[in-house]
Amino acid sequence: MPNNWFRFKQFTIYQDRTAMKVGTDGVLLGAWTETKNAEKILDIGTGTGLIALMLAQRSEAHIEAIEIDEGAAGQAAENISSSPFSGRINLTHTSLAKFLEETNEKFDLIVCNPPFFKNSLHPPSDSRAIARHSKELGLDELFSSVHNLLKEEGRFCMIYPFSGKEEVIQIAARENLFPVKITNVKPSELKNPIRVLVEFSSKSLNTTVNNLAIETAVRHEFTREYTELTRDFYPGIK
Repeated sequence: MPNNWFRFKQFTIYQDRTAMKVGTDGVLLGAWTETKNAEKILDIGTGTGLIALMLAQRSEAHIEAIEIDEGAAGQAAENISSSPFSGRINLTHTSLAKFLEETNEKFDLIVCNPPFFKNSLHPPSDSRAIARHSKELGLDELFSSVHNLLKEEGRFCMIYPFSGKEEVIQIAARENLFPVKITNVKPSELKNPIRVLVEFSSKSLNTTVNNLAIETAVRHEFTREYTELTRDFYPGIK
């Protein structure tokens, strides 16, 4: 059973009232996303507030974090308010559609760890279903909304199952968003990729592609690349 809290170097995430706990996907996206020159950031589906807090630690940007689930939004608000970055993060309990309808802002950077596993069985918990499946937020709506919320020179970063990489790229292209950086994520050096990190831009540029393994061939031994990526967050990494 997951802990009710997860302590990072500069903030603590409490997660007893949220369906989705701190996981490698969120940590990867928060650490991998480039924050340089980003003054306004939007975190879609912030959950516990993890990614918003990681991006706040890595930038001086003002961050809007939105969350549709009431319990998660309440807990994210508490995690944010008790962090050193509370003055730069605004948490709103709302859907992406409503946020798009009500805001006039455009963002330099948008991030999302979106719902997926759309072809699998929904878990019994409604809140977990919302958090983890395409029940409330589909890829078409996501990319259409990102297109409307992103500044002309802005970037959109996401993590997704590797098996859905081509689908994601095709849907993004319909909204004139193109991959500029792709990182295929392998659980270990001996295994095939299971996740993909993608940075999109409205400019169709050459795409940089690389691979990242989390563990070496030895179980529970992190690779140098993963250690460097997450060094500023995990307490056990010097």
